[in-house]
This record gives sequence, C-alpha cells and structure tokens, in this order.
Amino acid sequence: MAVNQQTLEGNWNEIKGKLHERWGQLTQDDLQQARGNVDQLVGLIQRKTGEARERVEQFLSDLTSNGSGGVGRVAEAVRGYASSAADSMRGYASSAAGSVDDARARAADMVRGGYAQTERMIQERPVESLAVGFGAGLITGVIIGLVLRSR
Repeated sequence: MAVNQQTLEGNWNEIKGKLHERWGQLTQDDLQQARGNVDQLVGLIQRKTGEARERVEQFLSDLTSNGSGGVGRVAEAVRGYASSAADSMRGYASSAAGSVDDARARAADMVRGGYAQTERMIQERPVESLAVGFGAGLITGVIIGLVLRSR
C-alpha cells in the first residue's frame, strides 16, 4: 500500500510524534527538513536508523491509511460521539414530547372537569347561575365602557 501524501502533509504534527516514538534518534530538525516529502522522509529514516525501506514505507502507510492510523481512529471516535449525541438528543426530544403530551392531556381533563362542574351547578341552581352571569356581564360592560370613555 502506498503512503498517502496528503494525509502525511495534513496530519504532520501527529505523524511527526509517532515517528519520534518509533525512532527516537530522529531530531526535530531532521523531521522538519523532510516535512511533506515522502521520499526524503523514508531516506532520512533509513540513513538515521538503518531500517529497511519496505518497513519504513509500511509504517508510514499504516499511519496515513484510513482506519489504521491515529487519524482514522480519531475520525471514528468523533463519528461515534456524534452518533451517541444524536441518539441522546432523540431520546431527550422524545421524552420532552411525551411530557408535553402528558401536560396537554392533564389540561384537557381539567377543562372537561371544570365544564362538567359548571354544567352541574347550573342545573342544580339555575336562578343563582343566571344572577351570577348577569352580574358578571354587567360589571364587564361597565369596565369596558369606562375604558373606552377615558380614551
């Protein structure tokens, strides 16, 4: 498998750390000289370490290939966290929708209960209910008349 040049250049700081872990005799100056050039990097590692070209290329290939290098693992972890966050958000949204439905059902029950109680009171005491309704209407009319008159 060939070394992915773009990944090598794009993730140079991470790769540089991995190279230094594997071959401690490489200095920062050595790595800076070879930055972005696969052939120079392979030649430098061969000269400094005596490592076979195929092994160096395989190591670089493993670092730059999707899924097997640290970059691929980080990308996979980010995808996993994003998926987990999306699942959590769906769960919260579902829970909130359930809570809203419960509150709506309770409010509807209270309105129905109030309506039934009012209807029962009107049937049991029609004269008093009529007097209360007339008084409430009269007071409302007076208040509206005063508000409109003051303008």
